[in-house]
Amino acid sequence: MDKTVSAVVHAIETGDWTSFAKLVHPYVHWTEDGSTTRGRTRVMARLSGEHGAQSPRPATTYELRDGQVYRWTV
Repeated sequence: MDKTVSAVVHAIETGDWTSFAKLVHPYVHWTEDGSTTRGRTRVMARLSGEHGAQSPRPATTYELRDGQVYRWTV
């Protein structure tokens, strides 16, 4: 797994949304179960409400742009 992807998973697990924001592109496309959320702040709101202390599901595919996650698909 790419170190950026690992860092994103860790940020979600620990609730470190400051680090998450640095790792994820502002126009990220985050897709889980066929539902896509676009935009970093919307993704953070979705994940902080859904996951809390739970581990997020790892990406089956992802795309990086300029060292940030641009697409994340579960």
